[in-house]
Amino acid sequence: MVRDVGIAEELAQDALVAALEQWPEEGVPRNPGAWLMATAKHRALDLLRRNKLLDRKHEELARDLQAKQETAAAEMEANVDDFGDDLLRLIFTACHPVLPREARVALTLRLLGGLTTEEIARAFLVPEATIAQRIVRAKRTLAARQIPFEVPRGTELNQRLASVLEVIYLIFNEGYSATAGADWMRPALGEDALRLGRILAELAPQQPEVHGLVALMEIQASRVRARTSPSGEPILLLDQNRPLWDQLLIRRGLAGLERAERLSQHRGPYTLQAAIAACHARAVSAEATDWKRIAELYSELAALQPSPVLEVNRAVAIGMAFGAQAGLDVIDGITGEPSLKTFHLLPSVRGDLLAKLGRNQEACAEFQRAAGLTRNDRERKLLSDRAAALQE
Repeated sequence: MVRDVGIAEELAQDALVAALEQWPEEGVPRNPGAWLMATAKHRALDLLRRNKLLDRKHEELARDLQAKQETAAAEMEANVDDFGDDLLRLIFTACHPVLPREARVALTLRLLGGLTTEEIARAFLVPEATIAQRIVRAKRTLAARQIPFEVPRGTELNQRLASVLEVIYLIFNEGYSATAGADWMRPALGEDALRLGRILAELAPQQPEVHGLVALMEIQASRVRARTSPSGEPILLLDQNRPLWDQLLIRRGLAGLERAERLSQHRGPYTLQAAIAACHARAVSAEATDWKRIAELYSELAALQPSPVLEVNRAVAIGMAFGAQAGLDVIDGITGEPSLKTFHLLPSVRGDLLAKLGRNQEACAEFQRAAGLTRNDRERKLLSDRAAALQE
């Protein structure tokens, strides 16, 4: 309504401060969301009235806001929303095509995804300052263009779908493997992403990549209980107790994968990743995993969407399928990639492959380097322990 992301953020913060001041004394309102929205709209109206440079358009907007105040609570109460979820609607809104892809994804993750600028930077393998600049420029662009924040329709909705899927995917990844902090996972983020994906799958039933992403998240989420020890220590995939995997989530994921593959003969990146996850889910034990099939799927994915990070994952699969030396050859081919300079999984994977080849001293150095790069406390300890074990 104010056509400015920065001002909207300030108004939202003002409304939250007002809630913190009033709710302890007056009680939490029956519909907190409606209360916050109405309060923020009041603040917006006051802001417009105070502005000495109001033109006729602003005056009309102020009158419109004032009229809408009376029905704001009722609208929120009814919760009439084509997308079925406020957060998903806002994500579609922020992923506006006027912004470059990197900027719209960064802005949406920062505003709505629960990720810090540092976490977004680590996800994109770029400096934190770069992400901060993208977010600032995105806000300025939206404000300068007076972009209306509204629900997209028809072809415009489809234009934003790829960015929305990327946002949901990155939120899930941060929840599944936290890039920093004291915990190995951030379950709330993963649950949010999965919920949004499921809603989106109902709203876009003919979009194969939507079902591919949901299938991927369902299967990955099935392992959550097996990924940590009772004390919270990380447990790697091959060491996990597979009976702890959630079979309901696996069945849902496999069904979603089947639906995605049925909708299109050409598998997209999310569907291919779901197919890789399905190979793990179908294996009754780590030894029964079809690593050759996984390596083939990674090669297909690399041809479709090449990236240095993908090559790290492909090296793991090739190492498991064809021997550690074959995997090491892939890793050594990308060690000079600038974007991987601070990517801790590169030395981690290289250390694992070197250890399998009996090159313990080199492996130890790689694990130590990986431990120094990760910002996650649990992962740092895991990598340090692996390095120490090779020195014994």
